[in-house]
Amino acid sequence: MGGMERFNGEIRDREKTMRGLKKNETPILAGYQIFHNYIREHEGLGGKTPAEACGIVVQGKNKWLTLIQNAETTRKKE
Repeated sequence: MGGMERFNGEIRDREKTMRGLKKNETPILAGYQIFHNYIREHEGLGGKTPAEACGIVVQGKNKWLTLIQNAETTRKKE
């Protein structure tokens, strides 16, 4: 199964159990996309995240926290 098809399948599975996914303003889908690309390891990529496969490494034990801190630092620079 290709990457996008896999992601869409995961969203369909989550949609069954998570309320609010069908709302246009929900941050859930954006958050899940970040999880899928930067945090979740993929078997087809040898245990790497898609970001790692592209050379983007997120350091630290808590990758969510690292991503939030990096976003905040970038926002302050702008």
